[in-house]
Amino acid sequence: MIRHLKLAAAILLLAAAIFSVWKTSDILSNRRILRTELAEISHVRYGVLNAEQWVEKVVPILNAQIDALDLTASNRASLKPTVVTALNNLLAQVSKQLAPKPAPGAGPANFLAQAQTMMINNMLAGLKPHVPEYADMVLKELGKPENKQAIREYLRSVMTDGAKGTFGNPDMRWYNSILKQHSCADGVACQKELARLIADRDSTVQFHYILVLLATAAAFLLLGTGRTAMTVQLLFCIALLVGGVFNPMLEVEAKISRISLTFFSQPISFPEQVLYYQSKSVLEVFQTLITMGQPEMMLVAVLLLMFSVVFPILKVIATGLCLHDPALAQRNRLAKFFALESSKWSMADVMALSIFMSFVAFNGLIGNAMSGLKGAGAELVIPTDSSRVLPGFYLFIGFCLASLWLAKKLERSLRPE
Repeated sequence: MIRHLKLAAAILLLAAAIFSVWKTSDILSNRRILRTELAEISHVRYGVLNAEQWVEKVVPILNAQIDALDLTASNRASLKPTVVTALNNLLAQVSKQLAPKPAPGAGPANFLAQAQTMMINNMLAGLKPHVPEYADMVLKELGKPENKQAIREYLRSVMTDGAKGTFGNPDMRWYNSILKQHSCADGVACQKELARLIADRDSTVQFHYILVLLATAAAFLLLGTGRTAMTVQLLFCIALLVGGVFNPMLEVEAKISRISLTFFSQPISFPEQVLYYQSKSVLEVFQTLITMGQPEMMLVAVLLLMFSVVFPILKVIATGLCLHDPALAQRNRLAKFFALESSKWSMADVMALSIFMSFVAFNGLIGNAMSGLKGAGAELVIPTDSSRVLPGFYLFIGFCLASLWLAKKLERSLRPE
């Protein structure tokens, strides 16, 4: 009677685990879309590499400097020598440009050239004494609102052309589509909204994948070594394997938290500049490595597929066959190897080590590579926690441990009394 109650409880736990695996996959799929959208609107192409962003941030500072330019009597006095020098240089340039070249010989042409040169010199000589007056007029004209506006427009056009020549303007269609989809006024508001949605998904998916692991552990503790009991435990292993293989195990993000610099004593900041984002499952990593076309990457892809997909599936099949026909483990060495002995070659530790090494090394690589951008007048903040392990990893590790536990139970049940 107690054994039947334990079996019934384990079946209920199995139903809850299967439902939670499905919910985990569904939530992770939706979360990946949101996470990709957040990475897109935060991408560096729309920030520090976007010409319009530089124009929007720098032009107001220039406008404020022009508006603050109040040409009072004292200011004019300090600026007047500079303007006088500029006007004198201008007159010298005019004299040089207008003066005709002397004609060869001593004919009428040479006489006319000399006469024209004398007239130009006399005219410029008459203007030079009035240069200080003209300087006062220039300074007075610069203080007029309409001239300030003309200077603003000129600086804006120069700034726009320079920024476009340096950075260019990105294609904003996807960016605008994300803003419209989430009813956001701008990128900052959309970043906050997407971060809130992702946080909600994270809390929900955490509940479901932990429920799967706890339900599996409870069922394995409740059930013994009977054929029906181990069949139920095998179903738990299958659920964990499906959740581990088809769901993303790791998301990698390279980003600069903030770039700050000073322009005319005013701060210019570009927050959350994403350089790269990817979220991959085992099968997607395999596909990516294969499409690279490099022999060494293809070898890594094949090994990854063999140890994380093919071997676990063969282990599940062999375990199921041995549960159906216990004598198969004695007759067939291949079935015995995959059902009982392959657990000794479990790749759980290797998978954990490789993923965490990638997790740590990638962040270190970004930090070292970006540290060269730090310079005088600029601040570069690089995070060290922009990548994270996803539930697919934990479900796969859960499968490895559960299959090892089941193999021990199966081996014990097959021993002669």
